[in-house]
Amino acid sequence: MTQTLFRDDAYLTECTATVTAISEQGTVLDRTVFYPMGGGQAGDTGVLVLADGREIAVADTRKGKNEDGQFTAAICHLPALLDPAVPMLAQLLQTGVQVGDTVTARIDWVRRHRLMRFHTTTHLLCHLVPQLVNGCSITSDYARLDFNMTDPLDKDVLTAGIARLVAAALPVTVGSITDAELDGNPALVKSMSVQPPRGSGHVRTLRIGSADAASMIDLQPCGGTHVANTAEIGAVVVTKIEKKSATTRRVVLGFAP
Repeated sequence: MTQTLFRDDAYLTECTATVTAISEQGTVLDRTVFYPMGGGQAGDTGVLVLADGREIAVADTRKGKNEDGQFTAAICHLPALLDPAVPMLAQLLQTGVQVGDTVTARIDWVRRHRLMRFHTTTHLLCHLVPQLVNGCSITSDYARLDFNMTDPLDKDVLTAGIARLVAAALPVTVGSITDAELDGNPALVKSMSVQPPRGSGHVRTLRIGSADAASMIDLQPCGGTHVANTAEIGAVVVTKIEKKSATTRRVVLGFAP
C-alpha cells in the first residue's frame, strides 16, 4: 500500500520514501507525491533521487495491478526506459535501487501545476455545461470533456464563462462525504463512465465556491489534483468544439497564447 500524500496536499513537490517493491510495473514506495493516472488525469513525471545522488527518471505513474488485473493500493513509478528492448525490471535493477532503500520522490512541478490548472477548469466547465460527462482527458498541454448532449455549444461563450469564473477568485476546497450521502444524492456524480471509488466509507469531493448553495459553483467526487483558487488557473480558452456523435459534444481546452 502506498500512502497518497498528493491527496492531502497537491502542492507538495517532494517527499522521502522507502522502496517497498520493484517489478515490471515499476518502483513502489511506501508513500509518494506522484499522482497515478486516473479519473482522466495523466500520471505525474519526475525523478526518484537515490541516497548517493543518482536520479531515476520517472516517465509515468500508474496504479498497481494484481495477477487478475485488478487495481491495488500500490502506486508504481515507471522509469524512463533507456532501451525499450530491455525489460523494465532489468533496467531498474541496473540502477542499483533495492527494496528497503530510502529515496527522494520529486515531481515535475511545472507539468503538475499545468495539470492542476486544467483539471480545475474542467470542473468549471461542468458548471457552464450542466450535462453528464461521458469522456475526459487531462494532459499538461490540453484538456477535453465529452458531454452527453445534442444541442450545439458556443466556443466564445464558454471561454468568456471560464474567464469570469477564474476572475471571481473562487476557493477550491477538498472535502469528503460518506457513501450513504453519495447514495442519497447521486446527481453529484457528473461522469457516466467513471464512478467514484467506494468501500472506505468516505468519498473524496471537490467544491468550487462557498459551501452555501447560493454561491457554490460545483461539487462532485474527485480524486485528482487541483489549484486552491480559480484565480490560479490563469488564461484558459476553449480551442475547439467537436460533434463526436449524435449525442456527444467535445470541448477542448488550452492555455491562451
